[in-house]
Amino acid sequence: MNKAALINQIAEDVGVTKKQAEDMIHDFTDTITKTLVAGGEVTIAGFGTFSAKKRAGRIGVNPQNPKEKIQIPPVTVPKFKAGKALKDALKK
Repeated sequence: MNKAALINQIAEDVGVTKKQAEDMIHDFTDTITKTLVAGGEVTIAGFGTFSAKKRAGRIGVNPQNPKEKIQIPPVTVPKFKAGKALKDALKK
């Protein structure tokens, strides 16, 4: 399912216009992004938790020249941990 299909499904299920559903999705993703950038986490009971995790820097290998070592800097990456209800739904 892509974003357009999700918007259509929400508009149909909730009984709102596609524009309103698109605004809901945009606000939802924007709020999660802002919260993660600020160092917080977003927990949706039964669904899961969005958080940001710091990945440590390390020494890697240049794929174009395997003999050359390169320094990979530390980076912050998004993380999602599925909730119990979502895990249970997928097991069935």
